[in-house]
Amino acid sequence: MTQVPPPSELPPALRPAPGRNRRFAAGLAAGGTIVAPGAYDCITARLVEKAGFPAVYVTGSGVSMSLLGAPDIGVVSFSEVLERITRIADIVSIPIIADADTGYGGTVNIFRTVRELERAGVSAIQIEDQEWPKRCGHEPGRRVVSTAAMEARIRAAVAARHDPDCKIIARTDARTDEGIDAAIARMRCYRAAGADILFVESPESREELARIVREVPGPHVANMVEGGRTPVLDVAALQELGFRIVIFPNSLTRLFAAAGRDLLDALATSGTTAGFRGPMLDHRQLWDLFDNADWVGLADRFDPPRATPATSASTTTSPNRAA
Repeated sequence: MTQVPPPSELPPALRPAPGRNRRFAAGLAAGGTIVAPGAYDCITARLVEKAGFPAVYVTGSGVSMSLLGAPDIGVVSFSEVLERITRIADIVSIPIIADADTGYGGTVNIFRTVRELERAGVSAIQIEDQEWPKRCGHEPGRRVVSTAAMEARIRAAVAARHDPDCKIIARTDARTDEGIDAAIARMRCYRAAGADILFVESPESREELARIVREVPGPHVANMVEGGRTPVLDVAALQELGFRIVIFPNSLTRLFAAAGRDLLDALATSGTTAGFRGPMLDHRQLWDLFDNADWVGLADRFDPPRATPATSASTTTSPNRAA
């Protein structure tokens, strides 16, 4: 009888990943800055983990673009987001920060959102104060709910989680239309409502970034969006300002889109991808990124032995030989 392999011998996608919430909470308490590049699928999430980052940020806009080919305007459903996050949680063991938009409905919906994401393996759940359907935090036309309505969202999210090491992130999009003072005032209220981590979206200067951390106690998220409303600072500068989490939500999305466009343009022009072979992973490197040897080894332990193909000499009757 085939012995069931221990979890350590299974491919990462089939292993349990205990302790993620505890590790995330410990990292937050340690006083440094957690850098969490954005991912939208298993390939990008595995690249983040392989690069050695302590956490990965699942970007709502990246999921919307990669899953539906739609911009970040609130067209992705919770079930679609949950499916994508569940697959990502299976493929990495590092803590996951999940963009949960507005929570996908009223407070009862937020209960389900938090329960399902926590069960899937998420260590920090981000909920924002936009009206639904929401928009990307660096685009115009965002509308925010009342402070009281967002406080209710936060209280529901905090009540819904089972593990206190699973953190609730409260994001405000009030800066663009209501100003930085209003955004900071909301952060104070959201912290009092129970949010563990605070996130002012799209501040517009280094001084605004500094004010946010200086004027509101609590761990803060800095969102670095290339070409967005916020100046893109390096991690060292953001750590000096006091930010405890820095996300780069769509850096990989932008790079992959540009690289893919350039490769396809070259292929259409020259008829070959030879000029891009250097930056590519080759066939074996790509398969090894996803633990091909572990998957094949697992199959070999349980599948019947494969028959050795017979050679042509042993199976073919010579035309000159008598039947």
